[in-house]
Amino acid sequence: MKKTRFDRGNLKYYALSVLSVSLLLLAWFVYSSSANAILSTPMEVIERFAGVIRSPIAGTSLAGHIWASLKRVLTGFIVASAIGIVLGICFGWFETFRDIVWPIFSIIRPIPPIAWIPLVILWAGIGETAKIIIVFIACVMPVVLNTFAGIESADPLLLDAGKVLGANSRQMLLSVALPDSIPTIIAGMKNALSTGWMAVVGAEMVVAREGVGFLIISGMDNLDISLVLVSIVIIACISACLTFILNRMEGVLCPWLKLENK
Repeated sequence: MKKTRFDRGNLKYYALSVLSVSLLLLAWFVYSSSANAILSTPMEVIERFAGVIRSPIAGTSLAGHIWASLKRVLTGFIVASAIGIVLGICFGWFETFRDIVWPIFSIIRPIPPIAWIPLVILWAGIGETAKIIIVFIACVMPVVLNTFAGIESADPLLLDAGKVLGANSRQMLLSVALPDSIPTIIAGMKNALSTGWMAVVGAEMVVAREGVGFLIISGMDNLDISLVLVSIVIIACISACLTFILNRMEGVLCPWLKLENK
């Protein structure tokens, strides 16, 4: 029987999702309403959100701050995804390349993206380029590692079948190993988006006059907890939307996953 969108399993998932979010909001409301709470209530955050829409901060509207951060994240993320996928494929498929480059990559990998900020400012100044580079550094590592893992763990049965059918190394990579690795690569891209947001907020908190990170540091400097929470909620909503897009992309690129779940 064909699985419909509103079957019992999906209804249970949506119900539990709504319940968990409702409990979170309830806990937030109860705690923020207590006498000693250093936290704005949900209604105060909504009112502050409306206030930010009406009154620009530092001469930039709320939409302008959101777009500034989103542009930096997407630019760094797209460049990191393109380069990271290529590097991950090279690590997973070409043993000589891996033996030469992997030790260098292993040394650089544990360094937090925020630690690069002073050097990036010295190299690229305090403009847009510096912030995009920080996002790139944060995003590229998860993409490389997941692509490498996906290529390295490609289904041996599929690879053996390709060899039996006479496929050469290039055909095996493009037609067997890479398609089989797409779910793992997209998982790395989702992780990269999260780290990219952390990096851009950190970079904007250090040097920026617009962006969601700037709103956070502005709220902190002025003891405006509501503005800080507004910024956090905005980041969460945008990240959820971007993850939703990646999930849809995964469904288009990997239609067999839907068939397996039916």
